[in-house]
Amino acid sequence: MAENRIARGAETREKDTRKKSWARPELLPSPEPEEGYKYHWVRVATLGNVDAMNVSSKLREGWVPVRAKDHPEIELVAIEQERFKDNVVIGGLMLCKAPVEMVNERNEYYDQQAKSQISSVDNNLMRENDPRMPLFNDRKTKVTFGSGN
Repeated sequence: MAENRIARGAETREKDTRKKSWARPELLPSPEPEEGYKYHWVRVATLGNVDAMNVSSKLREGWVPVRAKDHPEIELVAIEQERFKDNVVIGGLMLCKAPVEMVNERNEYYDQQAKSQISSVDNNLMRENDPRMPLFNDRKTKVTFGSGN
């Protein structure tokens, strides 16, 4: 009797597979991840006006434009900028990539800048402190969860 049985892996359950519902397409598609790189969309134009300052600052920062032939999974309908015809440009934004190490160093730099600014504001605020009317500088956060009722 066991010899006539169909292997469990060969069985299909059509009722378990759901029909895919329509979903709005992404405005900016995500490229296939590449080991050791982060992706970032860089503004090349606003309202049809080229933003050369932004593009050049991002390129000097270390971002490298991604070539369209390297990511065929991103469908391009029309070439928007003749200047960036070989790159992935959608809606005035050009896809760029940079090494993860560079992105982490950049993030650490800006985090340190923000901490320095907060420290400066706090020092300036506490300089104005008067013992008769103390200023409160509470920078505490608290996470609470529901009671589960």
